Amino acid sequence: MSQAPAERPRVPTVTVGLRPHPSTAAPAADPVQAADRADVPATALLATMYATPDGGAGFEFALEGLTAAELRIPAPAAPGPGEDLWRHTCFEVFLALAGEPGYREYNFSPSGEWAIYDFRAERERSDELRPAAAPTIRFDRHDDRLMLVAQVPAAALPAVPPGTELEAGLSAVLERSDGRLDCWAVHHPRATPDFHARAGFVLMFKTWQPPVD
Repeated sequence: MSQAPAERPRVPTVTVGLRPHPSTAAPAADPVQAADRADVPATALLATMYATPDGGAGFEFALEGLTAAELRIPAPAAPGPGEDLWRHTCFEVFLALAGEPGYREYNFSPSGEWAIYDFRAERERSDELRPAAAPTIRFDRHDDRLMLVAQVPAAALPAVPPGTELEAGLSAVLERSDGRLDCWAVHHPRATPDFHARAGFVLMFKTWQPPVD
């Protein structure tokens, strides 16, 4: 069962809505289909992020409006690192220090697999990263609703001082039943989907800082 909002640490959270890139958005349903689905909510994808008192981070993705027949979900797998997770339904986070060309990418799959990549600059991947700790993923699906909660330990975040503000991009790939991939993000700065575009890192994630008495 996914972590319910009430179970989050009592810390500030940021919640935003993601939207599909126009080039991958599903075409409008025909009138007959629309009538048949009149009582089904429109597809909505919310993402929430927060710093945790142990120095880590929490990321939640809540999707509503796609039934099991409309959305493919990767089969459960042993928790651990995976590759090419973005080729199927996957949720992604990007973190970067303002003014620096490098950034870090996190992939969270409903299967329980994850991936962490370091980049020296846009799409210039570094193979030197060896995560000292692994994220944990919890996934839950019920009817046309699903939630994925990823907890990232401090050792898997960029090494920055407490209270540092990082530029953040939140995004998702949704695999439809026909194999088509919908690309969702807070902001799409380019004519084609590109989660690595730095102009898409429009949020600010502040690492945990102990409160001052």
